[in-house]
Amino acid sequence: MNGIKSINRTNDYAFKRIMGSEEGKEALISFLNAVLKPAPGKELTFVELLDRELDPKYLLDRAARLDILARTATGTLINVEVQISNQYNIDKRTLFYWAGLYYGQLSSGENFIYLRKTVTINILGFSWFKDKSKYHRTFRLLEDETGELLNEDLEIHILELPKITKLKRRPNDTLEEWLMYFNNLEGEEMEEIAMANPGIRKAMTIEQIFFKSQKERRLYELREKAARDEISMVTGAKEEGKAEGKAEGKVEMAHDAICKYLDARFSGASLGLQEEVKTINNFVVLDKIIGKIYTANSIEDAAAIIKRNK
Repeated sequence: MNGIKSINRTNDYAFKRIMGSEEGKEALISFLNAVLKPAPGKELTFVELLDRELDPKYLLDRAARLDILARTATGTLINVEVQISNQYNIDKRTLFYWAGLYYGQLSSGENFIYLRKTVTINILGFSWFKDKSKYHRTFRLLEDETGELLNEDLEIHILELPKITKLKRRPNDTLEEWLMYFNNLEGEEMEEIAMANPGIRKAMTIEQIFFKSQKERRLYELREKAARDEISMVTGAKEEGKAEGKAEGKVEMAHDAICKYLDARFSGASLGLQEEVKTINNFVVLDKIIGKIYTANSIEDAAAIIKRNK
């Protein structure tokens, strides 16, 4: 494996192609078992990948979702997504997409008995919770006082990548090994981990194949550009506005950031909304809109966000 080109493993296109491909099933199952920690003898040995392909024309749209959806032998749905930039609403966003998968299992008139457990795994490239060391959290529906489980159907895992690098020690288990992998660890330490972890070894082998394809590299680079553009769009407007929130130049920059996003996301349908944004001259208000506009899944959502924050 020496000589492998460096790859950003949290690039969502690369993640989907490596972990969400038929040849990557061994790696995916290894990762899922590391996160879910099933009882001995109940480890996952099979998953069915459900088709969630992305139209290539959306590759430059950072709001597009490149996630992995799999179904186990018992019918459990497992959704895995990488989220690199902090959109300040990961809790609501996670619950929203979990709910969509859960109720989406039934067609009109079908009995609720056919609903199956739905698991969401979010890999975050930023720290969301205040605790500086706990990198893995699991959420279920529990009664406040007794801890009694309502049912098993809701299970959400949040993995915070920055916190694993602060441990300053070698991984203690397979989950920590996987998190080191997703933190783009390279060199001898990564080689040693891969030698002992067949799932990671498989993932690194697929990396080599992935990066030899000019087409795959090009699509990967488009997603890298989309991520960089989003980060610079948000941070640029915020940094410029720190000193004097109402200064004309900063307001214009905020207008430009919001309008460029609306145009990229909703095209001509957003022209009226862009004109409305340009009438807002309070940078504090615009900054709030910038922090939330990326959560909009429709032009109606975007309009509601702008209205709430005006």
